[in-house]
Amino acid sequence: MNSFYTTLFASALAGVASGGDLADYVDPFVGTSSTGHTTPAAALPFGLVQAGPDTGNDGWEYCSGYRYDDTSVCGFSQTHLNGTGCPDLGDLLLLPAVSDDAGPQPFDKKSEKAQPGYYAVTLDCGVRVEIAAAEHSAIYRFTYGGTGPSAARTQPAGGKISAKLLIDTQWGLGGNMNGHILESEVGEITSVGFSGTNRRRSWVERSYSYAVAFSRPSASWRELPKRDAKEKAPRLVFDFDMESGEALVVKVALSRGTASAAASNLAKEIPAWDFEEVRRKARAKWNDVLATAVVEGTEEQKRNWYTALYHLFVQPNNVADAGERPFYSTLSTWDTFRAAGPLYTILVPDKAAEFVDSMLAQGRKTGYLPIWTLWGEENQCMIGTHSIPMIVDWFLKTENGKGKMENGGYWLAAYAQIKETLTKPHPGRHKENWDLYGRYGYYPFDKIRGESVSRTLECAYDDWCAAQMAAALGMDGDRAFFMKRSENWRNVFDTTRRLVRGRDTRGGWRTPFDPFALGHGADLDNDFTEGNSYQYTWHVMQNPEGLIEALGGRGVAAERLEGLFTLPSRIDGEGFVGDVSGLVGQYAHGNEPSHHTIYFFQYAGRPDLTAKYVREVFDRFYLPKPDGLCGNDDCGQMSAWYLFSAMGFYPFNPCGGEYVLGAPQVPKATLSLKNGRKFTIVAKGLSKENRYVKSVALNGKPLTGFILKHSDIVSGGELVFEMTR
Repeated sequence: MNSFYTTLFASALAGVASGGDLADYVDPFVGTSSTGHTTPAAALPFGLVQAGPDTGNDGWEYCSGYRYDDTSVCGFSQTHLNGTGCPDLGDLLLLPAVSDDAGPQPFDKKSEKAQPGYYAVTLDCGVRVEIAAAEHSAIYRFTYGGTGPSAARTQPAGGKISAKLLIDTQWGLGGNMNGHILESEVGEITSVGFSGTNRRRSWVERSYSYAVAFSRPSASWRELPKRDAKEKAPRLVFDFDMESGEALVVKVALSRGTASAAASNLAKEIPAWDFEEVRRKARAKWNDVLATAVVEGTEEQKRNWYTALYHLFVQPNNVADAGERPFYSTLSTWDTFRAAGPLYTILVPDKAAEFVDSMLAQGRKTGYLPIWTLWGEENQCMIGTHSIPMIVDWFLKTENGKGKMENGGYWLAAYAQIKETLTKPHPGRHKENWDLYGRYGYYPFDKIRGESVSRTLECAYDDWCAAQMAAALGMDGDRAFFMKRSENWRNVFDTTRRLVRGRDTRGGWRTPFDPFALGHGADLDNDFTEGNSYQYTWHVMQNPEGLIEALGGRGVAAERLEGLFTLPSRIDGEGFVGDVSGLVGQYAHGNEPSHHTIYFFQYAGRPDLTAKYVREVFDRFYLPKPDGLCGNDDCGQMSAWYLFSAMGFYPFNPCGGEYVLGAPQVPKATLSLKNGRKFTIVAKGLSKENRYVKSVALNGKPLTGFILKHSDIVSGGELVFEMTR
């Protein structure tokens, strides 16, 4: 990021830590430049609405609709994805103006402000825009008549202001003029508001309804001409008679159901016109959830820590209406099962239980458990079925941990869904072929074009998780079946090259073979998903000891693992490989399949190298600025890696409740747990030089080995690291 934007960002954050609460340390602009794809939109923890700016709508760079580098805004839409690699949402765009020009509006970068639950900016036409969020709704305060580069030539002399508001119901991220709105139904349009329903297709096909209300009647309104014959939904301009300095307050609510449901959400959540009260409540809710994990350290460490927590808690999103039983979507399970899921079980266990319940409900709807869901619809964009490790992990940490099943029928039904998902074909599910997988013990690349090795490895991990649940339920036959399949990684491990490699139906290895070659997609002659052979060779979280043995023992494994970090940082590949970023050699921190790999050094007997590379990742790839993230935040997974690693442990195998020790990066962190317990992590003597771990004690007693158990954390207590050079 150039110095111009660095200066603007510093200006926007001036005085952030002056208010005295934890929300002051959150920087929603972090990750909004480069490949982070985060959004500064106003949102609540796990809320349906994320209301904020869209500065573009053109391709992969605008998956969240916003880039910090931009200096004009297309408008302010009500929903956004946070840190994903595909665009969608961006529902119902609002844009205030003082002329009939409805094009993108330049804005003053120095005026831009984002805090948890709040966003504000001043447009060059002199309109101050402020947004505060509730769970299914948002409130806007548009103050007309301010100064700006274009205000003098667009506003008439005197006290009257030409106040206009464009509401674009056609808009949506991922394309707004090419038929993505399939159907639109708008109710009666009055001087004080209107409502409607859209059916839309982008990443998924879905319906949403909206209700809009104005604090004062409009003098007139009109529909703008359609820009394209494919447009199905109207763009409306409302005119208001206002004095300079007056504010128009607008309330907007959404629903996955009907327009009346959206209106009901609005009435329940924002019954009055008090903007500051909505903003205050939003901030209070963020402070409550941020207080689950309190850190001590430098200002930069606090800014990184609380921003990571913020990004973690933006999603999953509750798409049920206000007052209904929660139902969560935006489940990017291929990403979040690795660290975000286990962190939810520690910090917000009640929510984690609701996430699991939602996954099971989604499975009952589609016939198979979730892969990647958005607004309650499955997009199947990734491989494996990694809601399964998240469900099994919760089961093992709760019901099974009691020694009995108080909710046995629930879990027996859940296991039945897991078994059916992993053994039976499902209409429309295009990345599974259990007969083929069972016949060969791997996906042959001459039958499965693209991603064959990655799919084998990721399915083998899901199988291991299913085996753990089967064992806990006393289903020994199922346990043996799934445990056997969990070893299928061996069938794509080439013992001569000591790397995973594509294999055909005759058992032959893919030739020619380039371990640097990256791939992504089912239509390519490449066997990997957003990765290559060097990266995926280590994707055996369920049996690290077995992989180390296959590599030739701990010494050889440590040597090859260190070599991963010293290989050339090349990016070679087919299809889209922009997600493979944050390279240290061929370790790719910007993408999830590598996230556990640094902790493999512990199993190979080199904890010093875990400490070394964790520090390097922190120093290079987690910086409190717009381009401070090295890859998509991926619905909080990148942030969860940071939080775990900052504390000094990580869910290497994210199912079952064990954490591998690393090297803490903050001097102290305190987790507030259920039933009033606290778990404190202390790094004594931590400094730039003292980055290595000398000893570890749990509740005053030496902790032998390198495993910390989930039960140790949730019981409360203190984990103390003695740091050394």
